[in-house]
Amino acid sequence: MARALTDYSALTFDCYGTLIDWESGIWDALQPLLHRNGCTEITREAGLLAFAETESAQQAETPDMVYNQLLTRVHASLAKRFDLKTDDGLDRAFGASLPHWPAFPDTADALRVLKNHFKLVILSNVSREGFAASNRKLGVTFDAIYTAQDVGSYKPNPGNFTYMLDALALDHGIAPGDILHTAQSLFHDHVPAKNAGLDCAWIDRQRLSEGGNWGATARVENRPEVDFLYFTMGEMAQAVSDAA
Repeated sequence: MARALTDYSALTFDCYGTLIDWESGIWDALQPLLHRNGCTEITREAGLLAFAETESAQQAETPDMVYNQLLTRVHASLAKRFDLKTDDGLDRAFGASLPHWPAFPDTADALRVLKNHFKLVILSNVSREGFAASNRKLGVTFDAIYTAQDVGSYKPNPGNFTYMLDALALDHGIAPGDILHTAQSLFHDHVPAKNAGLDCAWIDRQRLSEGGNWGATARVENRPEVDFLYFTMGEMAQAVSDAA
């Protein structure tokens, strides 16, 4: 029998792409490189696709690299991929851009509603310092925060979910059956979350379920079954309010 939203006691969140509009942040942060090279032919879609492929490859190659340093290296790789001239200053500026990535307009209000019904947990592919900068835009205090820097690897490595589940059980008494993993990325989150035995809510901001594009997220050929589907965090918060 399908479970209701209110059957869960904890929501575990991806942050970037779900709560923070990382695609706008990434695209904005690429503009100095494009401007420096007088480049007008690279579209947002092409730039984000290249980022998705380059970032996921870099994370697999250097799983213990702190995220701002990883972004710095990704920027240099993107410049090479597009045959554009860059320098250390441009690369480092891109690596330091995460604090400027905006929250989605519905995020803070939705999280405040959800905080009244659930424990809220972050499992994010960034550094502790990077998430702290974004957290100031999210409007709530999370009950637990786990980053790639804590784990020593990046999602979709299954070890990130193992780390989170072990920590939640030990420190908070939260069992896997109490958790609804809430995320946008099929690649980073829903595939490994399902493999870990978690129920999932898909925040399909890219409307992939309706044929949208993959944006800054690596493609998944076989889409996992999800338990709930919403297009925004606001929709999810409204569904919880209606069910409460």
